[in-house]
Amino acid sequence: MKIFDLSQPLNERNSFWPYYPPFEVKYIKRKAEQGVNAQYIMTSNHMGTHLDAPRHFVTAGKTIDELPLKWLCGPGVLVERGDILYLHTGWHKYADWGSAPDEERYYHYHPGAHPDLVPWLLKKGIHIWGVDTVSTDHPMNLPIGRFLGKGAHGHCDKVRARAEAKFGGKAAVDRLFPDSAYQLTHNALFPKDCVHIENLGGEIGARSLQNKRLILGCFPWKFKGGEAAFCRAVAFEGSWGKP
Repeated sequence: MKIFDLSQPLNERNSFWPYYPPFEVKYIKRKAEQGVNAQYIMTSNHMGTHLDAPRHFVTAGKTIDELPLKWLCGPGVLVERGDILYLHTGWHKYADWGSAPDEERYYHYHPGAHPDLVPWLLKKGIHIWGVDTVSTDHPMNLPIGRFLGKGAHGHCDKVRARAEAKFGGKAAVDRLFPDSAYQLTHNALFPKDCVHIENLGGEIGARSLQNKRLILGCFPWKFKGGEAAFCRAVAFEGSWGKP
C-alpha cells in the first residue's frame, strides 16, 4: 500500500482570501524557559487544504463533527479532466507551495465548476469531492469577480475584464455567469449534503494516480460545531496489507 499526500502545507506564509484574516502563529512557551515548545494559532477555516461543511452556507446544516465518518474515506477516482471526486486541474502549481507560486493568479483566475456538474454530483450521490484550486466555483461566480475591491483596488474589474476577453464580451459573461449561479456549488450542493475540499495539492499530479480507481481519504479534525476544518487529503494506491 502506497500513500500519497494530496494536501498543501499551511503556515503564516500562506496567502489568504481577500479581506479574510491571515494565519497567525506564535510560540507561547519555549523549551529553554518552560521546558516545552507550544504554539498558539489564530486563523480562518478557509485556508490551505480544508473541507467545507454544509454549515458554511446552510444555517442549520451539518457541522464538521456531524459528517458521517464513512463519507470521509472510500473508493473513488482522481482524474485530470472530468467531474469525479478529486479533480486535478494542475492549478495547484500556482499555490504558495506549488512549483510556480503566483497568488494573484491562484486566487483571481482559477478554473471553476460548470453548472452541469451540480446535477451530476447529486445524481451520483456524491457527498465529498475536491479540487486543486482555491474554490470549487469560478472566479466570476465569487466575490472576487463580482464586487471585491470595487472603487478601491479594483480586483473585480480586472477579473471581469479578463473573463470578457476570454469568453467574448460582456453579454457572453453575463450569460455564462448569471446572478443565479453566484457561489453555485456552495449554494446548490451544501443543502443536499454534498460538500467539497478546496486547495488540494501535494502529490495530486502523480502519474500513477490519474484516471484509475483508488481509495481516497479526507481527514478533518473532529471540530465540534465547525463550518469548515483543515484536513489531510490522501490517496491510497495498492491493496491493504501489501507494500
